[in-house]
Amino acid sequence: MTSLKTPLHAWHTGHGARMGLFGGYDMPLWYASAKDEHLAVLNHAGIFDTSHMAVVLVDGPGAVDLLQFCFTNDLTACLGPRKAPLKPGRAVYGAFLDAQGHVIDDAIVFMLTTEAFMVVVNAGMGPAVAGHLVQHGGAYAARVTDLSGQVGKMDVQGPMAARILYDVLAEPETVFDAMPYFSFKGGFTDAMPSWGAVVTRQGVPLLLSRTGYTGEFGFELFSDSEQIVVLWEAILAAGAPHGAVPCGLAARDSLRAGAGLPLSHQDIGAWPFCRHPWPFALPYRPGTQDFSKPFLGDTALQGCQGPYTYPFIGRDLRKVTLPAEVLDVNGRSIGDVLTCVTDMAIGWHEGRVFSIRSPDRPKDFRGGGLCCGFVRVADPLPLDSPLVLKDKRRRIDVRIVKDIRPDRTARQPMHTLLQPKEE
Repeated sequence: MTSLKTPLHAWHTGHGARMGLFGGYDMPLWYASAKDEHLAVLNHAGIFDTSHMAVVLVDGPGAVDLLQFCFTNDLTACLGPRKAPLKPGRAVYGAFLDAQGHVIDDAIVFMLTTEAFMVVVNAGMGPAVAGHLVQHGGAYAARVTDLSGQVGKMDVQGPMAARILYDVLAEPETVFDAMPYFSFKGGFTDAMPSWGAVVTRQGVPLLLSRTGYTGEFGFELFSDSEQIVVLWEAILAAGAPHGAVPCGLAARDSLRAGAGLPLSHQDIGAWPFCRHPWPFALPYRPGTQDFSKPFLGDTALQGCQGPYTYPFIGRDLRKVTLPAEVLDVNGRSIGDVLTCVTDMAIGWHEGRVFSIRSPDRPKDFRGGGLCCGFVRVADPLPLDSPLVLKDKRRRIDVRIVKDIRPDRTARQPMHTLLQPKEE
């Protein structure tokens, strides 16, 4: 089978990346060291090629109604603790389900205008999600356009991300003004309306989104696929003085797991989308288990009888290889391991997990790394439950936790991390 390639493929192979197949694409797994790339995102910045992700445009007077039916989150009540409606320039996370409540794919929906939305889904899933929307769109006046392969995308993640982009963007002060978490500005193609204007100093138009898949402060950048190499090299050059490095999928995976974020078709998939650590993806009315809207798959989730998914942390950096099973303290098999990676930025100290970025970390704290991830079990487990993960080679002790890597910076106010370049 011939693998797909992003526009940056030649750059990766020319700079010594270890390549591997993911979602049908030949992608960089790491360059010099996955550990160093992981830590760079915590301390400086990491730059990721994410052009393997797919983009679907949904527009027309019935676009909102179509997404309201097919997307789990409620576009009329999803922003902030007060559940304000989605508005142009803002985005929201959720999933597309089938009638059984199983996940087709998770996604971020960007509201370009009141009648136009950009839907970002996972590698190779553009045709499937677009087809799903078309299948259920007969009653709605909406157009669905799969832009797979036409969009270049890269992520800049880490505390130096805004400082790096300050040197790349034509009008950084205007762009960064009033840009909270899960907001975006700009546009990159005539095929869709733009929300504001974002252009680099080299004249490359962008859609710049304050989102990402690491749990840390940063941005996702969308451009025309023909412009992504120019953009990539400009950002690498601007990032070099700030300690930024190119990163592969290995660091992306360990960072997202440490941030408590699911990998579609691994941590969520062909089982009911409930009893998991991501209730914010579902349209619960505040303080209740009732949904604020009807949507495809909602009936299957009401009174859900599916398995339970929990995050876990181990005692050290040792991990198991999938497939692996979950054992209780009596050695009874109770489930399976969905994700097991090592977050190199965390460690135990006197019964508490700290990150190398925790503001109250002990003076001598160096992290060292802990295994972490998600398990799926048949019955509910209380917080702090001890478990054993077992693969063909080893057993490791872990415990159920509410969260994994503490003190993440994704939501940190922009002004605390942005220091404009002094003239």
